[in-house]
Amino acid sequence: MKVNIEIECTPEEARAFMGLPDVTSLNNQMVEEMSKRMAANVGAMEPEALMKNWMSVGGEWQKQMMDMMKQASKPPSFKS
Repeated sequence: MKVNIEIECTPEEARAFMGLPDVTSLNNQMVEEMSKRMAANVGAMEPEALMKNWMSVGGEWQKQMMDMMKQASKPPSFKS
């Protein structure tokens, strides 16, 4: 035996029918908070700000990178 039941309802009606809580207000608060945080941090994503942050470490990082490149460019020494 095969039985098909089709129920047409909105998500709110389905939640109420299943006894699930209405989390619409919580969801709205979460979206609002995330929007605020993204807006506050959008300045850090600007290319100038990114380069400034990366270059603040630049001196030591640049020296280490140059040392690594020098080591990589040296021909291998074979000792017998």
